Amino acid sequence: MSSKKIYLIRHGQTDFNLRNIVQGSGVDSSLNERGRAQAAAFYAAYQDVPFAKIYTSALKRSQESVHQFLRKNIPHEALAGLNEISWGAKEGHRITPDEDAYYHYMLQQWQLGNTTLRIEGGESPEDVVRRMQPALDHIMSQSDEETILICMHGRAIRILLCMMLHYPLKSMDMFEHENLCLYQLHHTGSMFTIEKHNDTSHLRLS
Repeated sequence: MSSKKIYLIRHGQTDFNLRNIVQGSGVDSSLNERGRAQAAAFYAAYQDVPFAKIYTSALKRSQESVHQFLRKNIPHEALAGLNEISWGAKEGHRITPDEDAYYHYMLQQWQLGNTTLRIEGGESPEDVVRRMQPALDHIMSQSDEETILICMHGRAIRILLCMMLHYPLKSMDMFEHENLCLYQLHHTGSMFTIEKHNDTSHLRLS
């Protein structure tokens, strides 16, 4: 497997983020004004990187976050395997105290290693791995793409990083993320290393 430079970003802010409404894979929301500004700031900082390909999830908020790159006619592929985890029956609802308690219960269970436990009506981290693995295999098999940009979602990024680095899924919350943060990784041909971790310096400079 050839070496790659991977720029992995989370999508910009949406009104659902701002209003503490659960999104997940079943809510196809758009960026809000701040999210578009975050996307523009990332573009300003990284527009000269020679991306061979851009990968996004199938959801609008990830594709809108790289819109200015796509306008340069950089090849793009949307992969549903990169979608956010499904929060099932919780999607589209504001986070109430009861919802927050349920969310933290699920996180605690996953941190204890119970990563087959599914959200009510949704997915478990293990479910996400199963549908994300073909997407990751596809991306890594493209030997002519030395430098790529991937835009996806918070929980999905945590799971993907565990997959790349061979960490147990119970460790996924160690990978912090903010809207339009950057994880920069290098694949040597046999292993991944992280060169930037939840980096938002491009936003502070905007």
